[in-house]
Amino acid sequence: MVSQQYQDNIDTLLQKIQEAEVIVVGGAAGMSAAAGYNWYRDDAMFRKYFNVFAEKYGIDSIFGGFYYKFRTEEERWAYLSTLINFVASVPIGQPYKDLDNLLQGKNYFILTTNQDTQFLQVFPEEKVSAIQGNWTYLQCSGPCHDEIYPYAEQAKELCSHIEGTRIPSSMIPTCPECGGPMELWVRSFVFLEGTKYKSEMEKYREFLLENKDKKVLFLELGVGQMTPMFIKEPFWNMTYSWPNAYYITINPKDALLPRELTDKGLAIHEDIARVLQDALGEKEKIGQ
Repeated sequence: MVSQQYQDNIDTLLQKIQEAEVIVVGGAAGMSAAAGYNWYRDDAMFRKYFNVFAEKYGIDSIFGGFYYKFRTEEERWAYLSTLINFVASVPIGQPYKDLDNLLQGKNYFILTTNQDTQFLQVFPEEKVSAIQGNWTYLQCSGPCHDEIYPYAEQAKELCSHIEGTRIPSSMIPTCPECGGPMELWVRSFVFLEGTKYKSEMEKYREFLLENKDKKVLFLELGVGQMTPMFIKEPFWNMTYSWPNAYYITINPKDALLPRELTDKGLAIHEDIARVLQDALGEKEKIGQ
């Protein structure tokens, strides 16, 4: 049996979604964790796809493998191709499907720091800004030029050539312009903030400018405290300064509500998957 507080939170969430003229969603790692894809944990999902690397190198998470100092490029790209193939092939998480249903008929936009493409597999690309890159694209490590390259199909092929934890030297990707090493197009010291990155930021800015005077709901899903400057803090600032804005954060650990937003916000300290599923169930029950 659910508590009255929990039910009140579900009712408020549905009410604010229904009342909003515009919904701005901020999605981060907690959203994918709620879907069963935890990038920081040694769990069954990690072992299913990355066990050979975990056993040989002591890697204990997907991110741990990404930052691991492999001794050779053959080993590193065996891991990276496995990572890319994982991102491109795993099923869409249920929380993403439930969010899609909750947003049906609404004017919305999604800002995400996730690089796993889950949002992009559910929502139209013009409705999503992935501002930290995309695991399925490569860039020159220089970078010597302003271009990113889709690499999901090539990574799948690479995975079929892994022997132990290595790929053949001839299959290590190189830059088509300078011949130098390639990197995944994700936030790092060499992250290419070129045309694609700028277009992601511009989509988001244009949406905010077009809708800042409307009744806006800022819905934050799974944003932690590692990089609050991308979603959490801007959402707080806009909610505070925009007269018709409201803020809801859903996160079992990091649902933070500043004192200044007491009357303009709600923090739901619960599992995101459960909240979205229950909200959708309630929406269907009342026929919204």
